[in-house]
Amino acid sequence: MNHAQTLQAGIAEMGLDIDAACQTKLLDYVGLLQKWNKTYNLTALRDERLMVSHHLLDSLTLLPYIGSARTMLDVGSGGGQPGIPAAICRPDVAVTLLDANTKKTSFLQQAVIELGLSNVRVISGRVEALQNYQAELITSRAFAELADFVNWTAHLLTDGGRWAAMKGVYPEAEISRLPDFAEVETVNALHVPQLDAERHMVLLRKKA
Repeated sequence: MNHAQTLQAGIAEMGLDIDAACQTKLLDYVGLLQKWNKTYNLTALRDERLMVSHHLLDSLTLLPYIGSARTMLDVGSGGGQPGIPAAICRPDVAVTLLDANTKKTSFLQQAVIELGLSNVRVISGRVEALQNYQAELITSRAFAELADFVNWTAHLLTDGGRWAAMKGVYPEAEISRLPDFAEVETVNALHVPQLDAERHMVLLRKKA
């Protein structure tokens, strides 16, 4: 299977509805990751086939959890996962990508321009320093321990908003260390086609 077929098969297996134009743009994004990886050190993966499963399909597990949110913050976005794939598939959502690494945010800016993502803005800096902004959904993939994630971003979550933390194995110990103001709504095991590793989506909210 070529990359397009791998992506198409994975999307079908995940039961997602993503049109051909978006699939093309997702593959364009992987092409940019590959092209700029040597310069910006964006991913340890060098094999484009693995990038489809590890970066695209893995990021797309977020889509069902965006729901009716209209604003989303991807913290520690790195090479743009899950923020860029999500933004490609949900052009109606205003996505902010945040990373403290200026090399990575340079790449993100480049990718946003080349992919024509008018719904995305890139911010370079530490999440604790971000002010005058709030999102209905705050997400991260392999960014920080859950307690740090919610502590650093609590001021950025709208009332009634949610955190969606993408994790590997079930993060039992991390959940036990959550601060008092945050609670787990659900933890769902995820299936990522062609990825032989555990994945979990941890949904959290502020306690009422």
